[in-house]
Amino acid sequence: MKTIFKSTLLLAVAAGMGLTSCVEEVYPTSSVTQDQLASSEKAGEAMIFAMPGFMVNWNTSGAEWHGDFGYSSMMHIRDCMTGDMSILGAGLNYNQWGNYTEIVYLGQNYASVQRIWNYYTQQVLACNKALGHYYEGIEGDYNQGARATALAFRALTYLDMARWYEFLPNNNTSAVNIEGNDVTNLTVPIVTENTTEEEARNNPRATRDEMFNFILSDLQYAEQNIGKAGYGTALLPDLGCVYGLYARLYMWVENYAKAAEYAEKAISASGCQPLNQEAWTNTNTGFNSPDNTSWMWGLKFEKENGAVGKGICNWTSMMSPEADYGYAAVGACPIVDARMYARISDTDFRKLSWITPGVTSLVYDFPLIEEKYRGYYVNNFPYCSIKFRPGMGNTTDPNVGSATAVPVMRVEEMWFIYIEAIAHSNPAQGKALIEQWMQAYRDPKYTCSASSMEDVVEEIVFQKRVELWGEGQTLWDIKRLNYSVVRDYEGTNFYEDSRKNTVGRPAWMNMVLVQTEGNNNAAVAKWNNPDIPDNY
Repeated sequence: MKTIFKSTLLLAVAAGMGLTSCVEEVYPTSSVTQDQLASSEKAGEAMIFAMPGFMVNWNTSGAEWHGDFGYSSMMHIRDCMTGDMSILGAGLNYNQWGNYTEIVYLGQNYASVQRIWNYYTQQVLACNKALGHYYEGIEGDYNQGARATALAFRALTYLDMARWYEFLPNNNTSAVNIEGNDVTNLTVPIVTENTTEEEARNNPRATRDEMFNFILSDLQYAEQNIGKAGYGTALLPDLGCVYGLYARLYMWVENYAKAAEYAEKAISASGCQPLNQEAWTNTNTGFNSPDNTSWMWGLKFEKENGAVGKGICNWTSMMSPEADYGYAAVGACPIVDARMYARISDTDFRKLSWITPGVTSLVYDFPLIEEKYRGYYVNNFPYCSIKFRPGMGNTTDPNVGSATAVPVMRVEEMWFIYIEAIAHSNPAQGKALIEQWMQAYRDPKYTCSASSMEDVVEEIVFQKRVELWGEGQTLWDIKRLNYSVVRDYEGTNFYEDSRKNTVGRPAWMNMVLVQTEGNNNAAVAKWNNPDIPDNY
């Protein structure tokens, strides 16, 4: 794990089958080689589908790390770095995520950091390849719609990078790095389809304001034009997703009035509705299929996909203990923080997303694929997630069980953004909204006892963390709101090496740029974030 490997920066060209969610159309599966891409009459369309194709690529780093299966790997890394998720101690010999859970080997020289940088820079490249084809000023409705689609993907990518790499103050590292430079609010260098190699070699980290304006510009074009392409698949973003990205963008910079405005637009434009209990807990389709009312944007692993073909190197293998061929099944299963679990009401059906620790009143309510193993799971997999089910409920064949979809954006996130954003200016209204929403969709007996703005916001964000557990969104809120991470407490279920507490936001959420970027880009060589300390 301590070795460094080179950033390959190769365009992954693999188009997967389209997803259906609030729309009803399926796009065919295809694979395109680089030579075919250059010569095909449908080169531009192939570039568009190369973007979602790259999000499910196996082995983007070239190091054959078993956790390297695309965008959902990045989601899982982020969750492992919060206080909401750990790994079941019984599976530590098989744990692929230990560096991120234990917060070790996260300096600029380590592979754990290089993986993240490699993935995102290659995703930017896939977007810029499409944008080079559908160039600025291009005419024609379809062409403008295709450009808008690529800009939405690039906005998603850079917003992730900006929020992860931006340096925010914390109690463990100084904003002044070892070179004596203050890196507060610096994000990442911006690379567009027009950036030359010479420019890339002297490309400074964008400030928060520069990055905000760059992403905003991409979204403004996307908003005006994305409906012109008419792809009709949740594999590709539509107008609702663009509004959702606006909402995320404004939350990042704490412009809560604008965040509420665009979250409301996203809800309306998407036409989506929150999942009900049956859809959430369905043993065949629960969180593995976009065939539901809620998903606005998703990614899809097909049986032809390299990650699926590897058997154990994919999302389902890591996330579902019910898939008996995977890592989770042998004990390396993601678990929910014990205090978080205890805080969730027993009347909230989302609590059925995790195996009860011991025999409780919930034990007979769990919708397990194979009910006969209820006692086995209760005894051996306490707090383990069963939120993400094997494809079609198939627990034995990875070609079926791992051919699943993963949510990138759900309408529930937009609701929580809207409610939290309202609460920052009107906590009484925020309190009323969270009670109404929870009672309507999750827990008919729910009440919110908070009253101050800080407490109401914390309660809303807690419910959002429960809602989106495992979907890679929680780190952004912890970092933005300067929340502490507490893993070491009496009764903790975090394994010993991962028991780290912070006061306020963790320094480890200020991801460092890799050394290879500094070696090749003179403008960032002395402007990196301080290395993340191991000794919390």
